[in-house]
Amino acid sequence: MSAMKFLRCSASSTFRSTLRWCRHASSNPRYDFDLVVLGGGSAGLACAKEAADCGARVLCFDFVKPTPAGTKWGIGGTCVNVGCIPKKLMHQASLLGEAVHEAVAYGWNVDDQNLRPDWRKLVRSVQNHIKSVNWVTRVDLRDKKVEYVNSMGSFLDSHNIEYVARPSAERRQVTSKFVVVAVGGRPRYPDIPGAQELGITSDDIFSYEREPGRTLVVGAGYVGLECACFLKGLGYEPTVMVRSIVLRGFDRQMSELLAAMMTDRGIPFLGTTIPKSVERQADGRLLVRYHNTTTQTDGSDVFDTVLWAIGRRGLIEELNLEAAGVKTRNGKIVVDAAEATSAAHIFAVGDIIYGRPELTPVAILAGRLLARRLFAGSKQLMDYADVATTVFTPLEYSCVGMSEETAIALHGAENIEVFHGYYKPTEFFIPQKSVRHCYLKAVAEISGDQKILGLHYIGPVAGEVIQGFAAALKSGLTVKTLLNTVGIHPTTAEEFTRLSITKRSGRDPTPASCCS
Repeated sequence: MSAMKFLRCSASSTFRSTLRWCRHASSNPRYDFDLVVLGGGSAGLACAKEAADCGARVLCFDFVKPTPAGTKWGIGGTCVNVGCIPKKLMHQASLLGEAVHEAVAYGWNVDDQNLRPDWRKLVRSVQNHIKSVNWVTRVDLRDKKVEYVNSMGSFLDSHNIEYVARPSAERRQVTSKFVVVAVGGRPRYPDIPGAQELGITSDDIFSYEREPGRTLVVGAGYVGLECACFLKGLGYEPTVMVRSIVLRGFDRQMSELLAAMMTDRGIPFLGTTIPKSVERQADGRLLVRYHNTTTQTDGSDVFDTVLWAIGRRGLIEELNLEAAGVKTRNGKIVVDAAEATSAAHIFAVGDIIYGRPELTPVAILAGRLLARRLFAGSKQLMDYADVATTVFTPLEYSCVGMSEETAIALHGAENIEVFHGYYKPTEFFIPQKSVRHCYLKAVAEISGDQKILGLHYIGPVAGEVIQGFAAALKSGLTVKTLLNTVGIHPTTAEEFTRLSITKRSGRDPTPASCCS
């Protein structure tokens, strides 16, 4: 093993590995591999590459089953191909369109009267970037000596994996000391007529060949809201259908504020409504029939595109988990604190595991830490608490830690103090952009130095703002420390260092100026 690989194995202070351990990690002749990873997404690739760096013999299976609309993609999983990366690029394209309009107020001579995007060019640019990432990923696996098979592996027992060798379709088997399941998930479709035949999901939208036009987005989780917002920013007409509430699982006040921001920007919501059927009309457009569960009335409307964003399911059907003794719950794999399943030698990481955050950075870190425990003597477990996340809408919503509701439920309302405030981004003044939804709050304990339990922010580049505060919160940030921190002026992030008004006080949290 090279000195560089050994240094990588020893990078964490929690490692108890030795050079001898790393050299002999792959010396067991009983198995074909030390580790077989099922899934080539964020979790699986991180685990596979880390294990290889520690001297293990690693094989990674990855296969993408085409969507009902026929969309398929290369290695890298949801994030790279049909998730975080293309979503952020579409979000950026939307923001750039908005920025061109703002540029006029700042003195730029821009003819924005006929400004409109070229959807096909945008999709082509996004897909070209994704293909470059696919290629780099394959090269990286080769350089790290991780064997890659473009096939779906399934269990024969806890150590034996069967797969179809392409293109011969011959069934083959490999054995492995350890197996990590990291197959992730795919979007759900409603069980209604026309759903799969005529609708698409986030697996399709980023490579969609024709302009989406008037689009019905069914679902109000973060995927649905993000898609609706970038479509609106690109000049299309999205409508969001909400079964119950927006952003279930997030802070309610922040979620409702985000929905109000979207409404102000011209995105209509069909509240407490569920779809009943989708039918193609003679002109090619889609007739959607739906039912309002509050008023108990039926309705219908015509759209160019129907996008399902009603949640995701784990890809466990073809794994034959029963043969290996792996227990599941609600379509996901049950694991313990060390990502171990109910079957010895089998682990699971990423979106396929039950009850854990379905976020790419979580999957990557969990995969790396698991590999280090298996092959480098580490004892460090993944910490799933206080994971920051961002909803990429025009005004982004980012948070870390507890929602206000969770803090009250765990500690009692009398033991919680909420500091909050509206603020006015300096860059919003000249183009006269609305600041009515720029808002932040800190949920804290009421006693002592007031340990902060959660931070929430709606505004520009929210993810960049909260990322730094996330490290502080993990380190035990208190209100005293926060208010004793000098902010960078004029930024929006500094607003956290100026929070002085509590909800309990009843005072108006609206500032008089940018410096008040």
